[in-house]
Amino acid sequence: MADTLYARLGGEDAITAVVDEFYDRVMADEQVAGYFDDVDMQKQRAHQAQFISSVTGGPVEYAGGEMEAVHADMGITPADFQAIATHLDDALAEFDVGEDDREAVLEEIASYQDAIVTAAD
Repeated sequence: MADTLYARLGGEDAITAVVDEFYDRVMADEQVAGYFDDVDMQKQRAHQAQFISSVTGGPVEYAGGEMEAVHADMGITPADFQAIATHLDDALAEFDVGEDDREAVLEEIASYQDAIVTAAD
């Protein structure tokens, strides 16, 4: 596990801290904050930490729904997806994650873009 992206990010506690910073940024952004109006953010933050841990090679099994089904009716545009990705990159940078590891995380997240983006800009 020592060579995984998960380990390089600092494991569960570090990923949880990054996710908290990430959602603080998302919720302050008028462009994308509305997607979370009726969302239990404590549950969402835990869910996102689980997801990021899973896709970065951590010892965590992602237990969320299928990406397409979960995001189908949300009307997420490419611009919204990019705004979210930028907030994640900025949150990772805030915790001094190196550029290569930030790019690796964003590549993992980008692999889900087709399942998440359901609307045009």
